[in-house]
Formats: sequence, C-alpha cells, structure tokens
Amino acid sequence: MTPASKPYDYLVRRLRLRHLELLVALTESGTMRAAAGRLHLSQPAISRMLLEAEEALGGLLFERSRQGVTPTAAGAAAVHRCRVVLSELAHARAEVDAIRSGASAVLRVGTFSVTAAVPAAVVQLRARLPGAAVHLHEGRVRELIQRLLEGELDCVFGALTTELLTSDLLASLQSEVLLQDRLCVLAADSNPLRRRRRLRWLDLRDASWVAPPRDTLVRQAFMTAFLNEGADPPEPVVEAMSSVTIGALLRLDPSLLCAVRFEHARDEVARGGVRQLVVEPAVALPPLGLFTRRSDVGATPVVQEFARAIRKAGAQAARPIS
Repeated sequence: MTPASKPYDYLVRRLRLRHLELLVALTESGTMRAAAGRLHLSQPAISRMLLEAEEALGGLLFERSRQGVTPTAAGAAAVHRCRVVLSELAHARAEVDAIRSGASAVLRVGTFSVTAAVPAAVVQLRARLPGAAVHLHEGRVRELIQRLLEGELDCVFGALTTELLTSDLLASLQSEVLLQDRLCVLAADSNPLRRRRRLRWLDLRDASWVAPPRDTLVRQAFMTAFLNEGADPPEPVVEAMSSVTIGALLRLDPSLLCAVRFEHARDEVARGGVRQLVVEPAVALPPLGLFTRRSDVGATPVVQEFARAIRKAGAQAARPIS
C-alpha cells in the first residue's frame, strides 16, 4: 500500500492527538528540545513520535538541521489541519460545557468593532434559538479569517477586500456578499453643515476631522475622496477607532466631522444626537460579507441560522439612514 493510497481509517488507527500536538509544538518552538519541554516528553520520545506521524501521513514533514526543525510544504499543510482539529476539539469541550450549563448551542463570530448588522442578527438568532450562546470576537478581517481557518471561529462578518479576494485563502472559504459599504460623514445635530443640502468633499477640506488610522480601509477611502477632487486630504485632529470615543467626541464638540463606514453611521445615528451628511461624489468601500470554512461536513445548525439572520439584517441595512 503506497502512502497516497492509505485510507482514512489507517490514519485514525496510527495517529493520536498527541501526534497532532507534537506537529504544532515543533512548528511553534522550532527545535526538538523545546517541543519536548513543552509536551513534557523526552527528546527520544519526540523523535519517535515524529517518525510515526511521517510514516502515517506518508511524507517528510520537517527538515532537520543543527539549528532545529523547519516544516516542509507537506508539514505546513499538515500542521494547519492539526490546528483545526485541536481547535475543533477545544470548541467541542466548550460547547458541551455550555450545554451542560443550559445553552443549546455556541456560536463564535468574528467581526469588526462597529456594526449594526451583527447585533441585529444576534437578536434574531436568539429569538429563533433562545438557548444559543454567542461569543463575539472583534478584530481586523485578515486576522479573523486566519482564526476562522484554524478553527477558532465559526464564521466571520467583514469586508471582501481586494487583498482577500486575490489571496490563496479564498479557496478555503465560503463567502457571501451581504451588503454594499460606503464612506459616510457624521456630524452633531447642532453642526451648521447639517443645513447644507449639497456638499462636496472640497467643501469640507478645512473642517476639523476625526478619522481612523492610515492603515484602515475607511481612512484610505477618506484620503481618496479628496485626492479625486484634486485636493490634499485633511489631516485629522483626532485619530480614533473606538465607536464610544468617536460618539463622545461628536456630541461634546459639534464642530467636528467624522469619517466612518456605513455600518458605523447606522449605529451612531440610531443612538441620537448625530446625523449623516450627504457628501458627493459617493465613495465606495469593499462590500461586507459572511465567511465560513469550506468543508465537506457543512455548517452547523446555529451557523446556518445566524447566516439567515444576518442576510435579513443586511437586507434591512439597504434602507437609507433616517
């Protein structure tokens, strides 16, 4: 029997969870000695287990040298799958513990920090599945996607950026566009610009701006809006990411304007005291969608229910902000 022809049940008989832990430990520590210490095993035991794993999987997984061990291409692929399996087991334990405590299911969602669609979807999900426990993890879409692929998250709501659409990661993902996104400008209710019917970006270049850091999609779109009009982008007087901070600044200082994405604008306007300014021309941001892992197993019922809920929330988001 060649390595390529070894059936799945052969791997199940030959590989133990300890083998999976070893492959991850070797990759993260870089030496047999460090991996042995991490797993509380002897170096001979580590060497024997690595050979067993390589024999079971049918190929060289690590290059050995005096400096340590480095995963081969096959090893890197195997380690990725090992992380997913170990993460799924940890999730299974957490889910069983939650169910024993009264929950019916556990859902781990990755999302950016300010979104009106996700809270609406969570409320709808819990209306359909009252016992569901939802764990929200905030961060940047690239980092969240990596955590999704490693089994730490069940789904991710985020932007379908050009970087993501052109990366190798996309082949491992199921993705669905849910709503279009755009750059929005927020001002306090008492800001005089609220009375202006027609505003262009050039009309706002001398305003005092609050904007996120330069490495964000919103800030880059903000800069593009002015550059397209032949003007240098204004330098924000405040750089901030926190929705709490941004909302407080706008309400405490009516002279400020803030550049945000559409989802943030919806959330802030709903809180009161702030309105959206209509500024032309419109500046698009990458659309927002839901990502799950591409798998033969299929999504769990709670993930499917959340997907339905966020589709509904996305449809409602298409309505203009009042």
